[in-house]
Amino acid sequence: MTKNSIDSQDNAAKHQYDTLSDDVSNSQDTPVIFNTLLTDSGHLIGIMTLNVPKSLNALSVEMCKLLSQQLAKWQEDNNVVAILLKGSGDKAFCAGGDIRKLYNSMSDDAPIPNPYATEFFTNEYRLLRQMHFYPKPLILWGDGIIMGGGMGLFAACSHRIVTERTRFAMPEVTIGLFPDASGSWFLPRMPAKMGLFLGLTGVQCTGGDALLVNLAEYAVASHNYETVLQYLIDSDWQSLTTSDKENDLNISHSAMAHSITSRALAALPVAILPESKLGQYWRPIQRLMNSGGLADIDAILQNDTALAQLDAEFAADKWTQKAVATYRHGCPVTVTLAYNLYQQSSQLSLEQTLYLETNVAVHCAANPDFREGVRALLIDKDKKPQWSRSLAECLTAEGSQYIRQHFTSPYPNGAHPLDEWLGSNALGAQKVR
Repeated sequence: MTKNSIDSQDNAAKHQYDTLSDDVSNSQDTPVIFNTLLTDSGHLIGIMTLNVPKSLNALSVEMCKLLSQQLAKWQEDNNVVAILLKGSGDKAFCAGGDIRKLYNSMSDDAPIPNPYATEFFTNEYRLLRQMHFYPKPLILWGDGIIMGGGMGLFAACSHRIVTERTRFAMPEVTIGLFPDASGSWFLPRMPAKMGLFLGLTGVQCTGGDALLVNLAEYAVASHNYETVLQYLIDSDWQSLTTSDKENDLNISHSAMAHSITSRALAALPVAILPESKLGQYWRPIQRLMNSGGLADIDAILQNDTALAQLDAEFAADKWTQKAVATYRHGCPVTVTLAYNLYQQSSQLSLEQTLYLETNVAVHCAANPDFREGVRALLIDKDKKPQWSRSLAECLTAEGSQYIRQHFTSPYPNGAHPLDEWLGSNALGAQKVR
């Protein structure tokens, strides 16, 4: 590390910790720490730190509420020009949702819809919607493990940074849920049906893969976090206050702030990332995911010879073999839900997708596989889940009906907690009205 780099880190740290705002929390005991970073122009960068490293910063209802409330405050504060989100500790940004309390709520006699499941998923999805439509730059420091709900936060930010230590996945197939937290929205938007492969197999990917599938924009070495802060400190935020007053200030400030952020991050030294396996194997993945319907894809994934015939190098790679093993051991209902959501959500808006995911998630909380998957992986840790159905049974007439009922609203007419997202209050609709 150069002397200049060390000096810039010292300066950034001084700016950050000497200028804490009075109305934000920096207590080390809170699950999310909020503070601000003073720029050279006198503006502020909001810093949000997920602060439960023992659980790899797993996202809870309380954390979602805290993040949402602070984002709303900073949106109205003209001094705050951008927000950076990161995780505490050196292992993970966010390894998913905190589902232990959710598991405890999934008893045989729990009401349908499960009240806690509704609270858990709707608070998370409301936060993701808020972030997707947030007018100010949202910078995500994506160092370490990013999974499940963490991927939802990752996808919702406007400026995503990965490092050589980034490892991301949508591993819900191992616990009997489905790739939620907007996974049904961002997976179909990856090229060459790579998102379907990720959703079915829970395969673990790297920062290079994130750049390839449009989940990240910048690659920075993990030791350069303070340098990121210094580049933001040094940026010309003063131009925001001298912009053309005849323009719509909301639009011009938002666009200019995003451009300033992009220029700062693009100027950072570029990290060397591990080789992208998705980039190396996109051709066999594309052929596999287009081999027919779900039964045809399953026939190849269940057969080593068929995989080798598809592409011998792909089949022999340990990365592929781990993905295939996860698929074969995973929940068939999850596989079927993920496949159907992938097909359906490609035609839906973000808000429509999150509305649909709410239906599916609440039904999963009432059905046996989610509870069984969490038990086997996280509670008893025997890693021997007894799934309720095989894939063949999911594809029968009765099984198809069972899968379809996950998509219907579990709430009485007019009582869906996200009903307003389908009408005139949909933020997507307001963007084009």
